[in-house]
Amino acid sequence: MSALWQVFQLIWRDQRTPLLRGAVLGVVVLLAGVALLGLSGWFITAAAAAGMAGVGVSFDVFRPSASVRFLALGRTVARYGERVLTHDATLRAFAALRVRLLQSCTRAPYDRLSRLRGPQMLNRLIADIDALDGLPLRLVLPLIAGITTHLLTFAVLWALAGLTIAATLALGFVGGGAVVLISAGRVGFAPSRRAELAAQAFRSRFIDLVQARGDLAVYGQLAVQKSAVLAADSRRQSARLAQDRVERRAGLALSCLGTGLATVALALGMALAQRGQLSPALAAMGFFAALALLETVSPLRRAVAELGRMTLAARRVVQGLSAPALQSGRSHAATALRFDAVSHRRPGAARPSLHPLSFTLHPGETLALAGPSGAGKSTALLLAAGLLHPSSGTIWLGDHPLPDWSEVALRAQLTLIPQRAALMAGSIRQALTLAAPEADDASLWAVLQAVALDQVIRTKGGLDAQLGPRGAGLSGGEARRLSIARALLRAPAILLLDEPTEGLDTAIARDVLHGIRRYLPQAAILTASHRPVELDWADIVRMIP
Repeated sequence: MSALWQVFQLIWRDQRTPLLRGAVLGVVVLLAGVALLGLSGWFITAAAAAGMAGVGVSFDVFRPSASVRFLALGRTVARYGERVLTHDATLRAFAALRVRLLQSCTRAPYDRLSRLRGPQMLNRLIADIDALDGLPLRLVLPLIAGITTHLLTFAVLWALAGLTIAATLALGFVGGGAVVLISAGRVGFAPSRRAELAAQAFRSRFIDLVQARGDLAVYGQLAVQKSAVLAADSRRQSARLAQDRVERRAGLALSCLGTGLATVALALGMALAQRGQLSPALAAMGFFAALALLETVSPLRRAVAELGRMTLAARRVVQGLSAPALQSGRSHAATALRFDAVSHRRPGAARPSLHPLSFTLHPGETLALAGPSGAGKSTALLLAAGLLHPSSGTIWLGDHPLPDWSEVALRAQLTLIPQRAALMAGSIRQALTLAAPEADDASLWAVLQAVALDQVIRTKGGLDAQLGPRGAGLSGGEARRLSIARALLRAPAILLLDEPTEGLDTAIARDVLHGIRRYLPQAAILTASHRPVELDWADIVRMIP
């Protein structure tokens, strides 16, 4: 429940005023409903009693009937205003919450980001937040409005119909409603949680099915993945049916509670009327008020039936918002990159992912890290980029340790091209200007020429040629060169390349490597390499055992 409360606090801080106004209108709606039925009951009974007494001609029917119409119209208007305010505030708060989640994702540690899949992030941004819409709209605000309505109704009924009827209705609805709703919440927690987990599994597997349909078909796993998607959907439907049963049973129990309390209120009113302690009209008011008060608890049954789903979503959202803030630090001048006995061991790993490594890389130099697979070449680049933190030793950038650099200053000085650089759907120009938004066409063609890609792009339609998701439309080697060109546009002082010519033939690889050095003659370049063409190109080769 603490996660739910944290999420509601975020929503409340963002949209305090409209939610408060919506809560007030919610109270007005409930009070108008109680007053409408109570007044109607009093009016009908009083008019009948006046007719039986022979004084119907003198009975004032205009003011009660006008009040009934006013309450009916006012309740409709208040309900409309409450819906507009609360729904609009909730949508705005959730839009801001999605932005917070994205910002938190960009600050997450590299290890966490590297394990995050697209469908998982999509679930978190869409499904998890959508699952929380019932938190303000169907749980917290209705609960506040219901309690406030019961307090005010208790005071009014005490003054008009006596303490016995007022206390019976208040204790019956609050106590009995709490028992029904808490029981429904406990019973419905597990199926609603299962329904949400199955829905997320269904979405993730369906996205994987669509995105990897080619590979799945090649390896004969398309039918297997389809079965996994259908199985997740079947689990979702089964859990939803169980959740719906809980909600319907809670609704039945609340209806029985309301009917029973209305019957008790009527019996008490009749007894008091027979003893002359209460007029028949006021006795009827208590009965009809009891019928109206059912509206204060009945809408909550859906919220408690979805409590497991909302709790699961809230925990995931709070976890997603818990990424540490960007490192603080200052901006310095980068003159060299130095590793001083730097090693790294992942948590729980049996052996280090990088044994102690020392080297110094000066501007204009190219240093290639070589060694067998698993020796830690890629880990060294991630450490140099500040995406991993050393288990021991110190990384120096210029005359200052890497942690002393601010995140913004570090990214301005240093650029990493990992083994699997990402390209998004859009034009070639958009792919390049992601790194340098102000670059003109001449600069874009110059960097494409540096990676021997300019002629290929011209044949594909130029800078406005469109790419599909993940760079679809380019071969693996072409996509690799485009990602290198994008990094070169940043003109970093230190360039980190992880197997930069993977997938390129030797001649093109040599052209690309020399083009990189011509484009960045003063940059310090650190590569993780295993190809001879990359090792021959480097000024220094450092073997990692």
